Amino acid sequence: MSAAQLIIACLLVPAVGAAGIALAGRWPNLRETVTLSTAALLFASVLGLLPKVLAGGVPQLFVLEMLPGIALGFRVEALGMLFALVASGLWIVNSVYSIGYMRGNDEPQQTRFYVCFALALAATMGIAFSANLLTLFLFYEILTLVTWPLVTHHGDEEARKGGRLYLGFLLGTSIVLLLPAIIATWALAGTLEFTPGGILRDKASGPVIGGLLALYMFGIGKAALMPFHRWLPAAMVAPTPVSALLHAVAVVKAGVFTVVKVIVYVFGVDTLAGIRAADWLPAVAGFTIVAASIVALRSDNLKRRLAYSTVSQLSYVVLAAALLTPLSVIGATLHIATHAVGKITLFFAAGAIYTAAHKTEVSQLDGIGRRMPWTMGAFAVGALSMIGLPPAAGFISKWYLLAAAVELGHWTALGVVAASTLLNAAYFAPIVYRAFLRPPPAGAAAHGEAPLPMVLALTATAALTLVLFFQPDVALALARAVAGG
Repeated sequence: MSAAQLIIACLLVPAVGAAGIALAGRWPNLRETVTLSTAALLFASVLGLLPKVLAGGVPQLFVLEMLPGIALGFRVEALGMLFALVASGLWIVNSVYSIGYMRGNDEPQQTRFYVCFALALAATMGIAFSANLLTLFLFYEILTLVTWPLVTHHGDEEARKGGRLYLGFLLGTSIVLLLPAIIATWALAGTLEFTPGGILRDKASGPVIGGLLALYMFGIGKAALMPFHRWLPAAMVAPTPVSALLHAVAVVKAGVFTVVKVIVYVFGVDTLAGIRAADWLPAVAGFTIVAASIVALRSDNLKRRLAYSTVSQLSYVVLAAALLTPLSVIGATLHIATHAVGKITLFFAAGAIYTAAHKTEVSQLDGIGRRMPWTMGAFAVGALSMIGLPPAAGFISKWYLLAAAVELGHWTALGVVAASTLLNAAYFAPIVYRAFLRPPPAGAAAHGEAPLPMVLALTATAALTLVLFFQPDVALALARAVAGG
């Protein structure tokens, strides 16, 4: 297949798969076969583009002119390639997990769940391969809309409230802040095409650049910079596979992907490094990292703790990108992948605990590792990655961030990373300690592991977290290409 045909396949396969899932809804086994086949075919299509990108190529496809001089266009560069690999690869594992979770918990509306999941991946591919800001904005909004039914899946008042916050924050920030920033960029530069070195290079003064940067960073609500983060913990009312989608596969990754894309290809690292009006961004990211970690530390509910951990970890990407050096851009790009595999493992484990033991609070987990050793062993691996310790993948991206901070002499960033590392250890280590080193409470109901598909999925993502530490070559090559661009 040609590069253009592969791009078309990446965009259409999940959309066509969603239609197939809907048609197969009356037959659960067929429906889930279609889901898994669609996920595998999407991943194969994305992999087909990888050799071309690694060789320095930039496959592209332009479909139609939406506005004068602005096409609905797709271009596969290194950053989008990494994001697409992460999202499409983890969709396969998440689909396996979802079969065990949705059946094990007898969840309602399972066909709608799988259809919306497939549509979310179609939107994610559009974001990953967008050639310009307008194309990205279009698919960014589609992703918000098709994931809203997943957030409100249970249909009760708590789910509806979570859905209102989800739509309110994400649509509000994108329409009120992000869209005006895109319009201003068009007015200043006369183009919205992503350009190595930045669309806005030599196009505006320092204060204008600083103001635009604020509109973009807070307008990209999916990146969950404080104070526009509340949608993310509110969305935890959704089933655990949805939480995994939000935190690892698509939604928040679309946010931090867009942050890196804007800094590298809209402003340009050199442009931002030359003005003082951008100096506020590391401080905001650092505050989000530490403040969210403190909230996580104080949270007994396991999914809430993981949600605020995600808010914190996302700002590692923002902080790294905001340091504006090649090393920091590599760290930001890598953290998109390393956080994804580690965090999806943690959410898979949380869902397995709920399914097998019906426990939702950290304080309820005494001795659970003796009954669910595979689940809690995988949780321990994911926790190591979040803390940033070897041999887990999170160590690599954190190493590049620390190296960039030392290279710059940015001691505030160094202090933030050190403090957050200690906080991460403080809220993850007690969970592992409780699970394996405390006895189960007297009279606790006997149970074993969650259904096999769930255990297989969480074991696979834990293994991938370790593999990415020992074999980071592809991810590193793509991250270095982003830093060089």
